[in-house]
Amino acid sequence: MAEAKVGVIGGTGLYQLEGMTKVKELKLKTPFGEPSDAIILGEIDGVKVAFLPRHGRGHFISPTEIPAKANIYALKSLGVEWILSVATVGSLQEKIRPLDIVIPDQIIDRTFLRSDTFFGNGIVGHIPFADPFCPVLGDILHDSARKLEIRAHDGGTCVVMEGPQFSTRAESDLYRSWGADVVYMTGLPEAKLAREAEICYAVIAIVTDYDCWKEMYEVVSAEMVVDNLKRGTETVKRLLRHAVTRMPKTRNCICTSALENAIITSPELIPEQVKKDLAPIIGKYIK
Repeated sequence: MAEAKVGVIGGTGLYQLEGMTKVKELKLKTPFGEPSDAIILGEIDGVKVAFLPRHGRGHFISPTEIPAKANIYALKSLGVEWILSVATVGSLQEKIRPLDIVIPDQIIDRTFLRSDTFFGNGIVGHIPFADPFCPVLGDILHDSARKLEIRAHDGGTCVVMEGPQFSTRAESDLYRSWGADVVYMTGLPEAKLAREAEICYAVIAIVTDYDCWKEMYEVVSAEMVVDNLKRGTETVKRLLRHAVTRMPKTRNCICTSALENAIITSPELIPEQVKKDLAPIIGKYIK
């Protein structure tokens, strides 16, 4: 029996969700190690939710070290079909101001130290990733923001950089020249892994700064990020609480069948242990 349909991954500053009832903690082990922290299961207005702090409570896991495969696998094994990922981002555009919310629809991968697929070790899969975020979930988030009168940007391109250092001015200018809207460190490999797991995934990106491109504006620092995040956290919590209660009863988006024609390895060649380990993800296609 599924424990939760909706998963929330909390970013910097968001280590717990107030307002959850029937709360219990669940520590899981996966074939990819342990998740970032215990998963908090509970209900928000009657909706079963699984909450996972991406960096661990107390923030002790750096962006590069986040066990993304374990995190997504654990949520999948609990029956999660929708993931709302909360992240802090730097703005690359004048119109996107600190404390705004961005719901991106495109992504540019600038990471290089992270394992970003469940496939390998005897099984090959190639998912379509042209539209990296769930359009249905993105629409739900934007509609919730509109109803709550939260200043939110519908769509946008995010750059995911390796970190943990912030951008150089040259990098920030480069990302702007590409037409990117925000930059941060944690959207990948989460989005790729969620798509492989056929989970709908979208980002609630809270803007904390103007990165370092904007003249006459304070250069981004960890202190600035945390201070602005504290000011915006209540906005994020309001948006989450509204959005989690508006998930459709059935899914018919691109995410639900991402693996249907993606696995190209002959089933008889896939090692049995790999089939066992990936059963929550590939089980409906490979027995």
